[in-house]
Amino acid sequence: MRFSDLNWFDVENYLENDDRLMLILGACEQHGYLSLLTDANIPQALADAASQQTGALVAPPLNFGASPYFLAYPGTMSLRIATLMDIVEDLVKSVYAQGFRRLLILNGHGGNDPVRGRLYEVASELPDLRISWYAWWQSHSVEAVAVQHSLKPYHAGWVEAFQFNQVTELPSGEKTPPHVPGLLGANEARQVYGDGVFGGAYQVDATIMRKIFDASLGDVVHMLKFE
Repeated sequence: MRFSDLNWFDVENYLENDDRLMLILGACEQHGYLSLLTDANIPQALADAASQQTGALVAPPLNFGASPYFLAYPGTMSLRIATLMDIVEDLVKSVYAQGFRRLLILNGHGGNDPVRGRLYEVASELPDLRISWYAWWQSHSVEAVAVQHSLKPYHAGWVEAFQFNQVTELPSGEKTPPHVPGLLGANEARQVYGDGVFGGAYQVDATIMRKIFDASLGDVVHMLKFE
């Protein structure tokens, strides 16, 4: 169940029996040939599927993250890290004040990782609040599927090429990962990465993608038990 499908009476009724909420952190940034909202689309799909299985509510996604290194690619929109931290803290405290006590942050973008430091501070300030963090592409479950098929995940490559992220025909074959000399500014990043894909296969068989999604979904459903 999404907030967008409910009114405030519905949420109040939900809180009488459950205090779980999934909060999605995404990004609007280049993903090669995939959707600019890839990093929001994947955790949104996982949240929707997990909600169907568990009944846990899904808050509206935060579609903007910290992506300063991709700003030379048109369509990328980035928040400053301090701004992102403040936004997430405000959102968490908003729902806490209403009675939500178990929050699962579904993060779809590596550039959002600094938020975790702020969430530790919030957790210390609100000791009865339980916060879990899940970044699907870093999951051991996803890694196991990739290893099983002798694949290595890369940004904007096969591992993110779910059907719902495909907005154009994808190239065939693989891309050799470029040499990355260190931390890159936006203009240099575009020169190094070219089409924006970091390397590896552009796409793989749909059965592998289903395994990736199911592995991640299993993780999310388990985490919603807050054991």
